[in-house]
Amino acid sequence: MNLTIDVHVIQSVPPSNLNRDDTGSPKTAVYGGVRRARVSSQAWKRATRRDFEDYLDTTEFGVRTKRAVELLAGRVQRLNPSIGSEDAQARATAVLNHAGLKTKARRKAEAGEPELTEYLVFFSNQQLDKLAALAVESDGGPPNARAAKNILKEGNSFDLALFGRMVANDADLNVDAACQVAHALSTHAVTNEYDYYTAVDDENPEDETGAGMIGTVEFNSATLYRYATVSVGALHENLGHSEATARAVEAFVRSFVQSMPTGKQNTFANGTLPEAVVIMVRNRGVNLVGAFEDAVLGSQGGFVRGSCERLAVYATEMAAAYAAPPTATLVTRVGERTAALDDLAGERVTFDELVSRVGGMVRELTDVQ
Repeated sequence: MNLTIDVHVIQSVPPSNLNRDDTGSPKTAVYGGVRRARVSSQAWKRATRRDFEDYLDTTEFGVRTKRAVELLAGRVQRLNPSIGSEDAQARATAVLNHAGLKTKARRKAEAGEPELTEYLVFFSNQQLDKLAALAVESDGGPPNARAAKNILKEGNSFDLALFGRMVANDADLNVDAACQVAHALSTHAVTNEYDYYTAVDDENPEDETGAGMIGTVEFNSATLYRYATVSVGALHENLGHSEATARAVEAFVRSFVQSMPTGKQNTFANGTLPEAVVIMVRNRGVNLVGAFEDAVLGSQGGFVRGSCERLAVYATEMAAAYAAPPTATLVTRVGERTAALDDLAGERVTFDELVSRVGGMVRELTDVQ
């Protein structure tokens, strides 16, 4: 099953600092010889995962953490309140170790603090619940190692199936990601700017002037091209069920499109929605960022119109050059600035319809398989 769902997004973002580097500056990258605004794939994947929590059942998403002992111990005590805190932590540690996940004491750990896994590990909530049940069943003895490991090989959540899991010391527990997310790039050149701000002390005496605090925050504004692709076959393999695969695709498309990283959100209130979303169903993922290798120049003061025109032309020419047009194209767009996307020979739909239609295509294909 080679079907992929490609998600292309054009989104304008006002002054903001969505994703900072180690100096606090908005992340950037040079592409096509000019400086672009950039938002890392990791930042948008996390925003997507956090958005899942707003509408999915807890069994359908998971958690990435080093604090698995703490999470499991809490579940153990909820299952059997007669088990004390230290015993619950010991059982949780034993279950994780027997599953193949090493744990270690925290740095400068205080008495009674649970151990941490050696690295961040992605669990589905369903897996954590089953590991906790196994810990309770072990009655203080060593848990069944095969059973513990098998729990981590089943019951993947949507986000675990989409974004994968790597366990460095036990490849059997790895889950290959079914989704790839590109770093978002501005379609045009950007120059970072600085906001000089002051804060006044509300309790200052009337005869005392001046600010209680001064500082600067760096920002930029940009029209972004965002891209992600989902392998339906890999996702189906990770989830093992056609309906779950379709619902995971629907959830990903909805949350990837509508979510936004929260960097400096309170400072800038930059929560926009995309001007255009294009879904292309095809046999292999194709990132269309090449449309913007030559930076878009502002038309009538903005970049959305030029970006949509470039995307439409480039997608059409790539399909013709490689004789590989998408099998289906769906477009959700806002306003006449995005009208060029009608040239993609796709179908214009509302966003809810787009999500539903993509889910239907996945259901049809996976049911046949």
